[in-house]
Amino acid sequence: MGHAMAATPEVMFERHLPAVWNFCSRMTLSAGDAKDSTYETFERAASSPHPPSDPKDMELWLLKIAAHVTEKRLPPTPEVDFDLLDETLRSEATRTHEVSSLTTPEREFLLWELKQGCMTAVINCLSPGERVAFVMSSVMSKTDEEAAKALGIKVSAFKVRLSRARKKIGDYLAPRCEHIDPRNPCHCPSRIGIALSKGFIAPPQTSVVQIRTPQRPFDQEIKSRDATKIFQTLPTPEVPPELVERLKQAISSGAWTQKAAAAPRK
Repeated sequence: MGHAMAATPEVMFERHLPAVWNFCSRMTLSAGDAKDSTYETFERAASSPHPPSDPKDMELWLLKIAAHVTEKRLPPTPEVDFDLLDETLRSEATRTHEVSSLTTPEREFLLWELKQGCMTAVINCLSPGERVAFVMSSVMSKTDEEAAKALGIKVSAFKVRLSRARKKIGDYLAPRCEHIDPRNPCHCPSRIGIALSKGFIAPPQTSVVQIRTPQRPFDQEIKSRDATKIFQTLPTPEVPPELVERLKQAISSGAWTQKAAAAPRK
C-alpha cells in the first residue's frame, strides 16, 4: 500500500516539486524555460507506468528526467559568458541613489535576489555538461555516484566535468566576489542600483518581500574561499504559484495517470 502511494503523481508533486524547480531554475536563466521544464518533467514522470517507490530514488529519477528535459532546451554553447556578466554588473561605477529610499526589508530582499541572480548567472556561463554537473553537486548536494547515476554517465566522467566547472567558477569569483573574500571589489549592496537599472533584478513587490526573504541577515552570510560553499547557502527558489496551480490542474484531471495506465509495461 505504501509503495503504491509513493508512486502517485500527487505524492511525486508534493515531495519533489521544490527540488525539481530548484534544479530547473539553476539550469536556465529564463523563468519561462524553468516553468516549462518543470512541468514537462512531472508530465513525463506521471505518465511513466513504473516510477521508483523509494523517495530518494524517486528524486534522482525526477532529476534525471529534468536533466534530459532542460538539456533539450539549452543551446550547445552558453548564451551568457563571464565577460558579459562583468559588463552587466561591473561596468559602471557604484550607484546608490536607487536604493536610498528602500526600506530595510526591501533592501534585504534585493540583496538576496541579486546574490541568487548573480550566482545563477555564473552557473549559466558554463557549458551545459559542466553546468549540470555543478548544479547536481554544489546546489542539489548529490554525491558523485548519485549525480553520475542521474546523468547516465560514469563517475569518472562526472568528476572531470565537475572539476572543470568548479575551476571556472572559482577562477571567476576569486578576484571579484565579496562572498569569497571581503576585500574583493564587488559588493552586493553597492551593485543593487546597477542591477535594477539593467533589469538584472526587478523592484520588489510588497507582497513577496517577506515571503521570499530568508529568515537570516544577509550581512551575516558565510564568506568562503571555496565557491561551492557559497552556492550551498543559497535559499531554494520559491516555486511560482501559477506553476503550482498548472501542475495541480494537470494532476487532478487524471490525463497523465490515464496515459501511464495505457503505456505498455516492461
